[in-house]
Amino acid sequence: MQSEQKELDRLDRAILSVLARDGRISITDLAQEIGLSKSPTQSRLRRLEASGVIKGYHALLDPIRLGLDHVAFVEVKLTETREKALQAFNAAVREVPEIEQAHMIASHFDYLLKVRTTSMNAYRTVLGEKISTLPFVASTSTYVAMQAVKETGLAEM
Repeated sequence: MQSEQKELDRLDRAILSVLARDGRISITDLAQEIGLSKSPTQSRLRRLEASGVIKGYHALLDPIRLGLDHVAFVEVKLTETREKALQAFNAAVREVPEIEQAHMIASHFDYLLKVRTTSMNAYRTVLGEKISTLPFVASTSTYVAMQAVKETGLAEM
């Protein structure tokens, strides 16, 4: 069951906007930037974390500097789309580290995967040995990205 969603006010959105730009900002600097004192800012921040609006903090890594500059988008069509099949596919996708994103799509195919590897050869291995062997996969189509024009998380509220 989904928890009750509390409306975010202007200050909550300001906190989220600042944190999206700088997740390592001190509470003192955050309070100053949004125009609130430290204690209420800290309370708001804890509430946003406890409610799940803020899911966590992490380092944003540059995949290209890590040698992961090959990106492919893969359309996946399943043999069936009953709930059991969808759950099995979803669980298996979560276990493949090269799959950076997976989205169920309302289209002529069922899922769109974003796959990041070191090279075309590495991608072919992932496709053949991992993606094609996922539960209920009927077919795949691959689109190779030539350049990332925009690739960011949620930065502004």
